[in-house]
Amino acid sequence: MQSDMSKSLVVLNQDSTLIAVIDMGLSSWLVAGLVPGVKRQPRKKLGPDPKALLALLERWRAEAVKAGQTIERITVAYESGRDGFWLARWLRSRGIEAHVIHPNSIPVPREHRRRKSDRLDSELLQRAFLGWLRGEPKHCMMVHIPSIEEEDLRRPNREHKRLTKERTALANRLKACMVRFGIRDFNPTLKKAAQQLDKLVTPEGVSLPANTLTELGHDLARLRLVEERLKAIETERRTRLAAAAQDEHTTMMRQLNRVVGLGLEVADVLTNEVFCRPLRDRWAVARYAGLTGSPDESGKRRREQGLARAGNIGVRGNMLQFAWLFLVHQKDSPLAQWYQQRAQSGRKDIRKVMIVALARKLLIALWRFATQGVVPEGIRLREAA
Repeated sequence: MQSDMSKSLVVLNQDSTLIAVIDMGLSSWLVAGLVPGVKRQPRKKLGPDPKALLALLERWRAEAVKAGQTIERITVAYESGRDGFWLARWLRSRGIEAHVIHPNSIPVPREHRRRKSDRLDSELLQRAFLGWLRGEPKHCMMVHIPSIEEEDLRRPNREHKRLTKERTALANRLKACMVRFGIRDFNPTLKKAAQQLDKLVTPEGVSLPANTLTELGHDLARLRLVEERLKAIETERRTRLAAAAQDEHTTMMRQLNRVVGLGLEVADVLTNEVFCRPLRDRWAVARYAGLTGSPDESGKRRREQGLARAGNIGVRGNMLQFAWLFLVHQKDSPLAQWYQQRAQSGRKDIRKVMIVALARKLLIALWRFATQGVVPEGIRLREAA
């Protein structure tokens, strides 16, 4: 129950609780409050200054005390976005209860053209937060607030993902530039690709133009720089894992890396993006990765729209890649045989459909293995280091 963030686990006494929500913008914050003993619902626009916010909360507390109310609890919420979690950590360090609301869990009107303003957004936040405080299940969802150390651990694999996309884009651009001149056998990812540029000849028998050679040289230099940074991240990860103390994150990574076919990249992503969060059950794990269905039902109509795709796209992509590798390295396991039995249908797309189901099962099995120590049935493990 402590990891269930769909409803508050503390009974709300509205006569002694000061409630505030913040609609956070880049240049200003709109703070809306519910102050016990005060009939009006105050709103105040502030600059992005946490000290000014703290002073405003103290002023509202003084108003409640002047009205004859005793404030025993101050709770603040805002929607997750660009500002991240620093404000929630800052408020909690000063004894104020702070929460971060998942933006997709706040219901909005479905009209084609709806009114939109900071005041209306703060009213929606206030209504959703008040329902959550009352303990109404799934009225809105709260986001797990990570520590600074947990956020820092996510940076290497996110940088690795960003650089991998950049490497692919550079390689594709180089190949497209070559194809425009009829050259199709040039591989820009080779180490000696830069030395081969001057030797390239088009099918017409002429060398590449000077400006094109300059552009290709610049792109190849960027590609080499990206590849060097990727190798440095992977080396740093292995070194850090070998020299790290036996903390929770390191233990999880080493345990996941024992699974045959699962490398350090996937283990790092799963540990620092998924398994470090207080996910209450297997449905929450699959939902976070976006590996759940999106049924469309109304009356007699029944159809499945495919993956919800509302979760972490990086986790989902890594799990789908690992699912294909799992069929190669763990082909005798019960999960691999389960996939093979159901992929024998005559449908053309059945393999892609079932690989998603396999990825979901693998994610849940790895979650139980990393957090509860339950070894997946029939899965081969490497020797513990």
